[in-house]
Amino acid sequence: MTTLLFSHEACFDHDMGAFHPESPARLKAVLEALEAEEFSSLERRAAPLASREQLQRVHPASYVDWVLGQVPDEGIVSLDGDTSLSAGSDAAALRAAGAVCAAIDAVMAGEGDNAFCAVRPPGHHAEPSKAMGFCLFSNVAVGAYHAREVHRLNRIAVVDFDVHHGNGTQAAFWDDPDMLLISLHQSPLYPGTGAATERSPANSILNIPLPPLSGSAEFRHAFSSQAMPRLSAFDPDFLLVSAGFDAHEDDPLAGLQFQDDDFAWATSELLAVANHACRGRLVSALEGGYDLDALKTSVAAHVRALMAG
Repeated sequence: MTTLLFSHEACFDHDMGAFHPESPARLKAVLEALEAEEFSSLERRAAPLASREQLQRVHPASYVDWVLGQVPDEGIVSLDGDTSLSAGSDAAALRAAGAVCAAIDAVMAGEGDNAFCAVRPPGHHAEPSKAMGFCLFSNVAVGAYHAREVHRLNRIAVVDFDVHHGNGTQAAFWDDPDMLLISLHQSPLYPGTGAATERSPANSILNIPLPPLSGSAEFRHAFSSQAMPRLSAFDPDFLLVSAGFDAHEDDPLAGLQFQDDDFAWATSELLAVANHACRGRLVSALEGGYDLDALKTSVAAHVRALMAG
């Protein structure tokens, strides 16, 4: 089993200010965790820049121009109360989206069985025309439409287990019956969307809200009884994962109580569907996770499961 690791040093240069939870230290922690001997067989690749063509399958050209045009030469520019730009934000955001597209290309070419994209900024809150929630471009949604357009795949599924609802991916998929988002998340919580009753006309969305203080038992029951049957019935041609680790019990930004083993278990369950439906083709991208020690151990558990296949 070959697992590819896509990342880029440019992702360290996106800086939203002192004390911001989505900091370069997150990516440093992730990459430090993956330097352990057990991960020596990971095939490490540099994330390329996403092209405008790739971005514009999800984001209007006017929005892409606006985001890139707001990047300052120095200092920090605020887009909203949570999301800011620094001089390195354009390259970081383009590498983050580009990583997912390149990982899909590599898996489709048989160069790896699956892949993990250790990138920032995250993407699942970025709506087609709106930056929010630390996110600039919808990395996984951009990857999904890249997979369809370039590789002529029909059905693309995204499973999002970040503690926050993947509203940006939902917005991108809302009217598309051949895309599927399954989002398991805490509710109530930012961004205030993701109710189970939010069902798109295209039947492309399954939201599975979990109440605060839900832990392993509640997560695994919801995953097994709701997420997995829907994913299996969809029979995806490619599986993408929005891998947020802020549902960990030690994370400061939310109130779920997941353990490292829960992320490993969920990853193995997703791989089982991918192995059955789409030759194991799975690409995962980092979303949230803000306690550095918990992020290290959670990512290690996730990537360990990817490598085990």
